[in-house]
Amino acid sequence: MNDGRVARLVHGTAGFDEAMARLRDRGESDFAKVEPQVREILDAVRREGDRAVLRFVERFERRTPKALCVRELDGKAALDRLAPAAREALSLAAERITKFHERERAAMFPGSGFRFEDEGKTLGLRVRALARVGVYAPGGKARYPSSVLMSAIPAKVAGVQDIVLATPLSGKAEEDDSILAAAHLAGVSAIVDSGGAQAIAALAFGTESIPRVDKIVGPGNAYVACAKRLVYGAVSIDSIAGPSEILVLADETADPAHVAADLLSQAEHDEDAYALLVTTEVALADAVERELARQLDALPRKAIASESLRRHGQIFIVSDRAGLALAANTIAPEHLSLQVDEPEALLDGIGNVGAAFIGPATPEAAGDYVAGPSHVLPTGGAVRFGSPLGVHDFVARTSLIRYTADALRRDEANICAFARLEGLEAHARAVLVRTRGLPSS
Repeated sequence: MNDGRVARLVHGTAGFDEAMARLRDRGESDFAKVEPQVREILDAVRREGDRAVLRFVERFERRTPKALCVRELDGKAALDRLAPAAREALSLAAERITKFHERERAAMFPGSGFRFEDEGKTLGLRVRALARVGVYAPGGKARYPSSVLMSAIPAKVAGVQDIVLATPLSGKAEEDDSILAAAHLAGVSAIVDSGGAQAIAALAFGTESIPRVDKIVGPGNAYVACAKRLVYGAVSIDSIAGPSEILVLADETADPAHVAADLLSQAEHDEDAYALLVTTEVALADAVERELARQLDALPRKAIASESLRRHGQIFIVSDRAGLALAANTIAPEHLSLQVDEPEALLDGIGNVGAAFIGPATPEAAGDYVAGPSHVLPTGGAVRFGSPLGVHDFVARTSLIRYTADALRRDEANICAFARLEGLEAHARAVLVRTRGLPSS
């Protein structure tokens, strides 16, 4: 739809609550259509390894890779081949992302764990980086070197030694250099030249040439998301990400051109993206629709953005600031743009948000590229319980427990009482054999 008009719903009228409920439940993705094929792919890769991965790459990607797993990336040369502006942007983004996640590591894991003494017991926590992780970067309608940086750099900062990127390569420098350069800057150690469910299967199970990873992160299409869900347990995953989404909260102080531009920045991702506006002002809603129509006409990905607006573009009219906050908490958006007076005060009342873009001078695109925090975020309302990708996603924790003999004697009665409460006599005897010798039966 190219006229910029989107579905409009006013609080208190028919359809408003129903539309909010549909948005609240949008993350309950239906994988029924793709799951049988994904299971077939996973099973084949698990049985046949490289041979199956190559077969599916040829079938779905219509190409034959020279090698499935490439460790000689030549990323520095690729970075040098980029146009100066692109090279500078990638390097700046890598620097900022690294700086942010180093601060995150310092705040979350000071000293990489702790120990303390408590009445003869030594208790503690050890934090270690995962040994090997897989990063998925889509390679269909567009290439996303930003996703390589945003996924791999937090892993590198966390201390992961082997970062394996899965993304389809074209074999053409003009198309691949941005990905190879980003991989170089992010510390990627190998590239799996495959996309789709077959790449997820290869990372999860390992093949003759592709090493098995401990965790898979990164966005992808329905097949990738379904595959990640199905391999969870064989490996860990970050989340099951759906279409990109933005919610703009706007009042009478908002600039309609800014609002429309931010909505379109997500709508152009793909036809299933969500571009949502909640405002207290009917006049602003009118002006935003006019701006959407004007800006769409000059957009290279006009067809994709128009279809996104047709499918999922919505404007909600609420009566006051409390309505803005309630809508944001109900929708639980991946990206939240606060284009209102006193945005920090409004944000204080909003808990469910992946990344908040505060104030009129903060476009969502800044967070996509060079601000610093990872742009890999939960979608579909999963920010109610999920968080942005960060160093915490790439570590494992070990509980440390050490008793002295006297400490065990002090806890003997309570441990044994608890064990017998649960009907587990061997648990009790594991204590007693240390404190007084195993009693005769």
